[in-house]
Amino acid sequence: MRQVYTFYADAFRIALQSILEHKLRAVLTLLGVIIGVAAVVVVGASISGLNSYVTEKVAKILGANHFMFARMASNGQLSEEEYERRNRRNKNITWEEYEYIKANCAKCVEVGAQNNAGADINQDGIEMPSTRILGVTANMREIEDKIIAEGRFFSNEEVLRSAKVCVIGTDVKEKFFPDRNAIGQYLKLRGMPLQIVGMEEKRGSMFGNSQDRHVYIPVTLHLQMFGRGNGIQLHGKSSERENLTAAIEDAQTVLRNKRKLIGSEEDTFSVVDVQGVNNQIDEFTAGIAAVVIPITLITLIVGGIVVMNIMLVSVTERTFEVGLRKALGATRKQILLQFLIESSLLCVAGGILGIVLAVGVTQLITFLAEITMTVTITYIALAVIVSTVIGVVAGLYPAYKAAKLDPIVALTKN
Repeated sequence: MRQVYTFYADAFRIALQSILEHKLRAVLTLLGVIIGVAAVVVVGASISGLNSYVTEKVAKILGANHFMFARMASNGQLSEEEYERRNRRNKNITWEEYEYIKANCAKCVEVGAQNNAGADINQDGIEMPSTRILGVTANMREIEDKIIAEGRFFSNEEVLRSAKVCVIGTDVKEKFFPDRNAIGQYLKLRGMPLQIVGMEEKRGSMFGNSQDRHVYIPVTLHLQMFGRGNGIQLHGKSSERENLTAAIEDAQTVLRNKRKLIGSEEDTFSVVDVQGVNNQIDEFTAGIAAVVIPITLITLIVGGIVVMNIMLVSVTERTFEVGLRKALGATRKQILLQFLIESSLLCVAGGILGIVLAVGVTQLITFLAEITMTVTITYIALAVIVSTVIGVVAGLYPAYKAAKLDPIVALTKN
């Protein structure tokens, strides 16, 4: 046992000594592995960061434990033919159906309604085109976990009497009231003055599109101003994430009963929930990873080819050394392991340096671009394992070539 330990210790020492004797060559050899490992980890961090970024934005927009029923909901998994089929089949959700579900969905802690429209706002010579005008019930604040930075959200009583009040996003505030408090001021919408009672906390942008270019008004007022032509969206919330599926199924059953859908008849409405959106995000980023990661791994393979080339040069340079060691009793297995340890050591060192470089790059991008990039253990492990395997594979042929050298021939080549 001690002899085995001594052999490996000596082999490691000789490998390290050989690398240090040719520092420049070792650095140039390591570059391929370093860049390859860094590329894998940075790409992995980018994908994880993208997943976290989109999930966080979705949570801010939709809120937690939240689901929505609509006539049609965007679903990237649907084919064009299936979308058209559902578009012909599905029906608008009515105000009566909203009230029916609100009264009968036992597992929903909140049920709200929303109507959407777009409008150009013109006031005091200032224009903000294509502003989202969202008509909502008062409880949409709780359903979507909205955070009001200033003022308040409107009340149930204000919704019932179609009060001329509104809550604005930060883009609207900065456009029309840049240097003063907007609360208590009036915003004209289609010529109708609405008193601003609150401002939502800034939500930022998502893929370059601002999430703060909107105005909330009571849904009853919205229906009066923009009509009921496209129906409404129905929003629900469960008490806990674990109860979300049960709440959705309960609301589905209630709406199906209201529409007299029986047995295997398909729903005539679409369902969107936070978990479903998150699952789609996971599938999307997993698809990106499946395509991009193998491509970045090619850089590691190129690094392995460089290592193999350098190891072949090393074998040629050390022919006399190999011959002398074999003449003194070293076996083929020992010579083979000697060069395998050296190539593996090069690749492991390159892997560690690559991870350090990747961490630095991700932190720099996070700081400069304000996009959180998450370095995950999974991609670190993948990069280190692949670089180690490549080190072994790259060293096999040079090691085999060194192991089968004839000691007499090798000694005469000095």
